Amino acid sequence: MSLIKVKSRGTDNVSGRRNIIINGAMQVAQRGTQTGQGGAEAMSAVDRFKLFGGSTAGRLTSSQDSDSPIGFGNSLKLDCTTADTSVAAGEFLLLEQRIEGQDLQQLKYNQSSAETSTISFYVKGNASAQYTFALQYHLSGGTARWFTKGFAVTTSWNRISITIPGDTQASSGSDYGIADDNANGANLMIWLHGGTNFSSGTHQDTAWADRDYTKLFQDNQTSFYDSTDRTFFITGFQFELGSQATPFEHRSFGEELQLCQRYFEKSYNAGVAPASDTSGGLVTTDTMAGDTTTSYLAHQLRYRVAKRAAPTVVIYDQAETSGKLSSHVTGVAVNNGQTASTEHAGDKSISVLRASGDAANGFRYHYTADAEL
Repeated sequence: MSLIKVKSRGTDNVSGRRNIIINGAMQVAQRGTQTGQGGAEAMSAVDRFKLFGGSTAGRLTSSQDSDSPIGFGNSLKLDCTTADTSVAAGEFLLLEQRIEGQDLQQLKYNQSSAETSTISFYVKGNASAQYTFALQYHLSGGTARWFTKGFAVTTSWNRISITIPGDTQASSGSDYGIADDNANGANLMIWLHGGTNFSSGTHQDTAWADRDYTKLFQDNQTSFYDSTDRTFFITGFQFELGSQATPFEHRSFGEELQLCQRYFEKSYNAGVAPASDTSGGLVTTDTMAGDTTTSYLAHQLRYRVAKRAAPTVVIYDQAETSGKLSSHVTGVAVNNGQTASTEHAGDKSISVLRASGDAANGFRYHYTADAEL
C-alpha cells in the first residue's frame, strides 16, 4: 500500500480558497456601463471595483469587456473620453477595491508575525504605460500605512505579480492592527493619474511606510487622461497569502454574484442595468383580495443576501422614476408615480411604504440596495 503525501497549507496558501478579492475575474457587472466617470467617487461598471477621481476635467467610461487573456471571459475596460493634459497639482484618479477589516485578520499586520502576501493581475492598454499599485491598510487607532510598487502596461495581456512583505511596524496602545469589523480595513489601489501633490516627495518603492501622499509614484508615471485614445484593461485580480502568485482562483458566476450582493443587489435581471427595464424582476405585493379602498400599503423587502450594513435603498416605479412606485388595482391599468418611502432599515430587510395615493390592491417596484464601502 502506498502512502499519499498531503502538503500542509501553511502560509504558501496553495490549497483551499486563496483569493481575498471579490469579483477578480470581472464576471459580475450589476450596474452596467458607466459614463462620465472620473471626477468623483463612484462604482465602476463591474462590482466591487470603485473609481475615485478628483480636481480633474478628465472623464472616462467604464464597462465590462470581452477582451481578456486566455482563461478569462471578461475584463474591466476604462476608456478615456475627455482628456486632461494640463495636470493640476491636486488631480488624481485611482481604481480600487476596499476590503472589510474582518476579512483581513489573517494578514497579522502591525505584528511581529505579519504575513507576506502577493498581488497579481492581468493588464493591457492601447499603448505602453507606467502606473502604480498601492496597498493601504487602516490601523484600529485611526492612522494608515501603505506599500507601493510601479508596474508597466503594454499592448498585450501581461500578468503583473507583486510580493508584499508583512508589515511588522511596532505599535502601542489602541493603534494596533486592522480592526476586526465590517468597516474599511484596506484599499487595494491602482493609481492612474495624479498631480505633483502626489509625487513631489522621494518615492519609496516596495517598502512599507507611513501614509504620505507626496511619495506615491515616480516621475515616469503615465497619466491615463493624456489622450482620448487611452484605454486600460484589467482582470484576474488576486490577493493571497504567500510569496508567490498562484494560478488565479476561479469561482462560479453564482458564487461570485452572491459575494457581490453583500455590497449591492438589485431587483433587475442580472444583465439589466438599474432604471433601464420596466417589468423583468418587479417586486409585486398585494393587499387582501377584493380590497380596492386601501391607500396606505406596506411591504417588507427581504434582501437576497445579508448586507455588510444597512444599505441605501432606492425605489423605482415601472416608469423607472426613483423615489416612486406603481400602484395597481385588479383589472385596472398600473398607476405610476406613487410616492415611496422606507423605514425599519436593517442589513437583512427594509419596509417599503406607499403612505398615500390612489386606492389599490397593492403596488409594484424595482429597487437597488447599496452597502458598498
